[in-house]
Amino acid sequence: MQSFPIKRILLAGVVGTLLFDLFGLMASTMMGNPTWWDIPALLAGKLGLPLFFGVLAHYLNGIVLAVIYAAVAPFLWGSKWARAFTYITAETVLGVWLFMAPLLGMGIAGVSGPMGAMFAIVSLVRHWVYAVALAAFIPVPAAAPQTNATASATA
Repeated sequence: MQSFPIKRILLAGVVGTLLFDLFGLMASTMMGNPTWWDIPALLAGKLGLPLFFGVLAHYLNGIVLAVIYAAVAPFLWGSKWARAFTYITAETVLGVWLFMAPLLGMGIAGVSGPMGAMFAIVSLVRHWVYAVALAAFIPVPAAAPQTNATASATA
């Protein structure tokens, strides 16, 4: 059984979330509306709490996503990069496009929100930027080569 490098997982969650936020600032600046901590502000507003608690919730979410990734990554296919991008793409589609965006009244993939279809693109790319930290910091064991005995047992 693999032990979890908790410090690296925490670092991946925090660094990934910071990269997510920096890309969000860059994207919003390019669209003419520079916004820092847009997600924490949204969370704080929905929770009726000060911005500090939105930031805390946002970064804790980034850490939780890293913990979940560390647990499921050994079962995903491909290199550490393919695993991180597969995981975060699935998380974005299922968690953001099909759950959070509709819950916030923006429709599937956020296309009914103020950004229109750009929301889907920007949210996916922001999450891919987050995935870079997962791949960089969380070690994933290589898949063991399948032997004839293993192949016979699974057939």
